[in-house]
Amino acid sequence: MKDDFGNDFISISDDDGNTYELEHIDTIEVDDEYYLAFLPADMDKDSEDYGFVILKMIEGEGDENYFVVPDDDVIDDIYDRFMERLYDEDEDDI
Repeated sequence: MKDDFGNDFISISDDDGNTYELEHIDTIEVDDEYYLAFLPADMDKDSEDYGFVILKMIEGEGDENYFVVPDDDVIDDIYDRFMERLYDEDEDDI
């Protein structure tokens, strides 16, 4: 999803109609399913409380839909995979 202009941004709405602007930072594929990591677009960049958001992408009829992962074990596994990739990239920059 990254291009020459930086990360992608998406707007999502919850079941209560609240809209959130998220910045896409990474995507991983696990067992033929795609999980995307986001940060809130209005986040204070100096804050250590990043508010990391992981959503599962399901494609349907030409569009992408994003869903919260309800299984705690799955979300923990996906989170660990994202953190591993993030730290691996940091080490490569050294």
